[in-house]
Amino acid sequence: MDEFGPLSIQPFPGKGWFKKEHPDRLPATYHRSHGVRHLLTALDLKADKLYGHISDHKKHQDFLRFLKVLRRRYHRSERLYMVLDNFSPHKHRAVTMWADDHNVELVFTATNASWMNRIECHFGPLRKFVLDGSDYENHKKLAQAIQEHIRWRNRYKRDRRILEEQKKIKVA
Repeated sequence: MDEFGPLSIQPFPGKGWFKKEHPDRLPATYHRSHGVRHLLTALDLKADKLYGHISDHKKHQDFLRFLKVLRRRYHRSERLYMVLDNFSPHKHRAVTMWADDHNVELVFTATNASWMNRIECHFGPLRKFVLDGSDYENHKKLAQAIQEHIRWRNRYKRDRRILEEQKKIKVA
């Protein structure tokens, strides 16, 4: 499990097909009137399935809400092991108490060792296929694009394009 973001509404550089004479250009500046969002993600290693939820914040309450959604996807008797970085909301007392009560073990990576978390390599394809060359008008459209990408990725997880992007990010 990890967070991706912050996600802001801004034009992202990238490649695309443009008219030869007058291609669309990225503006020199943009207005940051939309705030930011964060993508909370989890990877089921057994099923090779990605889950994601867009949140306004990265507080322990948001993380706990996402954990509860994930817990409902599996039978209570099945122990869930959540590999996490050492971000303080992951270690909040409310989170650890809930995990103890709901058969969830929080496994923390070593400090400054995000490469030990298998989910990291899935952010490369998300960045390339959703963000590169984009200019979403609002967070709702960006969230829709991210959810569409996650559904597409789960359906075509062995697609050559996805695997090539994943290889670019080294994980243990």
